[in-house]
Amino acid sequence: MPSDDVLTTGRRIRHLRTARGLTLDALGARVGVTASMLSLVENGRREPRLSLLRDLAATLGVTVNDLVDPEPPTRRAALEIELDRAQRTPSFQRLGLPQVRPGRTLPTPVLEQLVGLHAELARRDREAVATPEEARRANTALRLARQERDNHFPELEVVAERMVRDAGYTSGPLTHRTVWRMAERLGFEIRHVDDLPRSTRTVTDLANGRIYLPPASTPGGHGLRSLALQAMAHRVLDHDRPATYEEFLRQRMEITYFASSCLMPQSASVEFLAARKRSRELAIEDFRDAFGVTHEAAAQRFTSLATHHLDIRVHFLRINEDGSIYRAYANDGLPLPADVTGAIEGQVVCRRWGVREALSRRDHATESYQYTDTPVGTFWCSTQPGVAPTGRFALAVGVPFSAARWFRGRDTQVRRTSTCPDAACCRRPDEGSAARWEQASWPSARIHQHVFAPLPAGRFPGVDAAEMYAFLDRHAPSSGGA
Repeated sequence: MPSDDVLTTGRRIRHLRTARGLTLDALGARVGVTASMLSLVENGRREPRLSLLRDLAATLGVTVNDLVDPEPPTRRAALEIELDRAQRTPSFQRLGLPQVRPGRTLPTPVLEQLVGLHAELARRDREAVATPEEARRANTALRLARQERDNHFPELEVVAERMVRDAGYTSGPLTHRTVWRMAERLGFEIRHVDDLPRSTRTVTDLANGRIYLPPASTPGGHGLRSLALQAMAHRVLDHDRPATYEEFLRQRMEITYFASSCLMPQSASVEFLAARKRSRELAIEDFRDAFGVTHEAAAQRFTSLATHHLDIRVHFLRINEDGSIYRAYANDGLPLPADVTGAIEGQVVCRRWGVREALSRRDHATESYQYTDTPVGTFWCSTQPGVAPTGRFALAVGVPFSAARWFRGRDTQVRRTSTCPDAACCRRPDEGSAARWEQASWPSARIHQHVFAPLPAGRFPGVDAAEMYAFLDRHAPSSGGA
């Protein structure tokens, strides 16, 4: 495979040869090589020996340094080199298209257009793959946009409310049968299969009107209902295939919000929460049980309704067992830890916060409560620990001190003080322990391999297209998968 330097040298030799009116045969005869050999050199397919470079330089009236100058001799030569480089990339070769040879008969405007198209394809490839930094930037921008709207999207609320009501919903939990009826009204049949591609949660067959789901969910949970609703949401919200990673994240947010708005419809949810506020008995666990969803789903839904309908500013946190943020939202001023870009994911929360202390609890059945004094004020929170396949985690929903009066657990006597981000709060080791062990210890650190991995590529990041299309082939009616 030719290098850019070899190709540039070849193009410079061609430029000098044609400028002097020499054919390949004529120049080859003067330097003692065949025309075919000289053609390979000019096209960057063969690296010339130093002796040949000297003979070519002498014949063309230039120095060897002139021939190996890395700067292309003309703009046309630069375009030819760029096209050759683009056609050597793995992304182009995967397309299986024939290469275009930028010979003298190829018009310069056509060459410019081809180079421009390759540049745009490369840009879209980079956006589709995305780096962790780009993903964090996009995710941060999306979180801040949600915060500006108090995490409330009226247009999605209206669509969700209309659909569940049209399908027969009246009150309480949204039943599986109602969800299935919603799918039928959109022209979809829901099918449960045990061979979904590992890289997917659901697969929608648009050609045959099928939504494929896994065969089972956690009893009492909202798993299959939510998955079905999210699959439907792409059609309901008229989503196009995402062209950028930012668009992919926005669509994921919208389908999750839509599903949540269906499982906990706005009218019924606000009626339930407003009554609890009047009796000063707001509790996420009651909201969860009233609509038959998970604690996390109820907590996140509360953030989308609390400010707009109850006039309560709120924060939500889910952290991993190492104290790092997995997901968070705040419009109440809670000082979430953030890096220099404003991203919060992966940042470690203070050990004094209720969500962090919940990790030490053994009781997962009920909520616990805590007040936390911070440099920007006092916050109250309810916390709930849990266990996931990836490890232990904790959830918290909290509000400023003045809003705690509306919640069950406001009378808790548990109170902690956090001075984070001051390192002396909970990050700096005890001076005595540090003196004893700083020079007498050497840990073997756990490496987080995901730090080094690029984000998954593809139109739908992380989805193995070959596996998914093979799955659809197996289940399509024409293949006997009916």
